[in-house]
Amino acid sequence: MSSSATESDALATNDDRLEVLFGELAELTGQRNAIDGRIADIVAAIDHGNMWGATGARSVAALVAWRTGWSLTNAKSMAAVAHRLPEFPRCAEGMRQGRLSLDQVGAIAHQAGPDSDEHYAKLAAVATVSQLNKALSLEPRPDPKPKPRPEPTRSVTKTNDEHGTCWRIRLGPGDSAKVDAALNSHRDALIADWKRDHESVEGDHGEDSSQDNDAEVRAPMPNTGDAFMSLVEAGWDAEVARRPHGQHTTVVVHVDVEKRIGALHLGPLLSNADRQYLTCDATCEVWFERDGQPLGAGRSTRTISRRLRRALEYRHRTCAVPGCGATRGLHAHHIRHWEDGGATELDNLVLVCPYHHRLHHRGVITIRGPADNLTVTDSDGRQLDSGSLARPPNRPPPAVAPYPGPTGERADWWWYQPFEPQTPPTNN
Repeated sequence: MSSSATESDALATNDDRLEVLFGELAELTGQRNAIDGRIADIVAAIDHGNMWGATGARSVAALVAWRTGWSLTNAKSMAAVAHRLPEFPRCAEGMRQGRLSLDQVGAIAHQAGPDSDEHYAKLAAVATVSQLNKALSLEPRPDPKPKPRPEPTRSVTKTNDEHGTCWRIRLGPGDSAKVDAALNSHRDALIADWKRDHESVEGDHGEDSSQDNDAEVRAPMPNTGDAFMSLVEAGWDAEVARRPHGQHTTVVVHVDVEKRIGALHLGPLLSNADRQYLTCDATCEVWFERDGQPLGAGRSTRTISRRLRRALEYRHRTCAVPGCGATRGLHAHHIRHWEDGGATELDNLVLVCPYHHRLHHRGVITIRGPADNLTVTDSDGRQLDSGSLARPPNRPPPAVAPYPGPTGERADWWWYQPFEPQTPPTNN
């Protein structure tokens, strides 16, 4: 047999084998898309039913990342699809039938305007994710009509309600530019610290993708609100000696030892959850009273010694709540509440992030000891664990057609007609 005949037979065999592999790949991809469509329905039910908050998760995306073992990037895409599922029924049905992938529908859910479901469902059937992103960038966005406003003068107002305090600050362009520069500077510093923490944890875990979930659901990246508080604390405490009484940014709480009623100094009453939170580990000064008369000042509640803090960090490097990998700004929480007589000792302390610390004192999650064998439950009493819900399937895969995929042809954007949002009717 000649060498040319042998090479021809091998080439034919490889082509046939490749065709078989491509066929299996298309079948599995179609089934995966259909499974993602069903997952989107489940996440949408959790999202629109407002059930995710009871789990102690920070967001729907964090919940999806935690319980599926996905990266936060994929979880955010799924959360976006689930949140806008009622707006895109055709795209969602394409996922359920295996014709559209999560990445395709996720790009649409992140960027598409209202009433564009039919347009992008047709385009997604033949377009790649990159082509979809290009088409979405060409979609015209309505320009908000500026309203004439009077020249702002400096003013600061404060309003209170049961949910918190709202500050409204009005500044002129020059003053506003100064505040923007200060906030950007503090936010950049906070983000740099956050990234160093993130990279150090990733370095400890290596490149193992199984650690993505724990690394991604830690404390969220600092935002402008965090930068504002950093600016206030830095500016106030930096020149403390120049002010009357030399006061730092210390929160003062008055607690009635008999009635268990707490109030801020010269401020409103505190809820039971806020009182327990402030007297547990937040930086504050507690004054005890009986019959309206002060008895004396309690300790500043974040006075855990350095040695005790190091022992806590050595025992648990991250937030003790399963699914949360926060490592910075952790509070030393008293398992038996401090105001109930809980001792500031290693056996009665555990590190939790500020977010889950507040959730515990509000009754959303429960933390029970002993410290070396914690039990964390949600508001319905279900025990939380750090593992995902993934398990071997016990039902056959979805019966859907193989995934055809995008056509792969070059997109000629000169002839593409972007989606045109409908102009709202005007009342003349």
